[in-house]
Amino acid sequence: MSILTALDYASVLVFALTGALVASRAQLDIVGFAFLASLTAMGGGTVRDLLLDRNPVFWIADPTPLAIACAAAVLVFFTAHLLESRMAVITWLDALALPIAVAAGVRAASETGQSVPIILIMGIATGCFGGLLRDIVANEVPLLIRTGKLYVTAAFAGAAAYLVSGIFWPSDMLSLAACILVCFTLRAGSLLFGWQMPVYKPRPPRT
Repeated sequence: MSILTALDYASVLVFALTGALVASRAQLDIVGFAFLASLTAMGGGTVRDLLLDRNPVFWIADPTPLAIACAAAVLVFFTAHLLESRMAVITWLDALALPIAVAAGVRAASETGQSVPIILIMGIATGCFGGLLRDIVANEVPLLIRTGKLYVTAAFAGAAAYLVSGIFWPSDMLSLAACILVCFTLRAGSLLFGWQMPVYKPRPPRT
């Protein structure tokens, strides 16, 4: 199993759990669970592969991610009621899935010989689009745009850490580890300690 495949499988599993938990909050049937879990799990990777012209898309070339997502949906369908706070679990599972997906994105872009800006964009897209689609379809406020919480910034920093690490250490595994560590640390720090970037504050027009 390649590094990229392992990263894709891991991000699919964790993102699928978040999609299924969101489906439980929306009180969908089991088919709805499978749909939302699959959309969340494979949305970012699909966007990545389409933009990079990787043919076929990863879950069409190997249907295992689809099976993983559906299995996660079934699991959550029968166990979600045991959780005290599903929103808290969704938030933290999403925070875990984000850096793994970002790492998968930068790895895929690097394998196809893309330039630095494209590697950064593919890392962000792979990490963010699945959760964004999940929240839009479920009519939730996307975690990506919630005020005061680092999300896209964490994804960008993780992708940048991958590139910077590659300059100093030739090991791709170390670069991927740096990507995951930086991205998760920033996202977790924003959730636990309120870390945030300066935000735009409107000012009254001058007269």
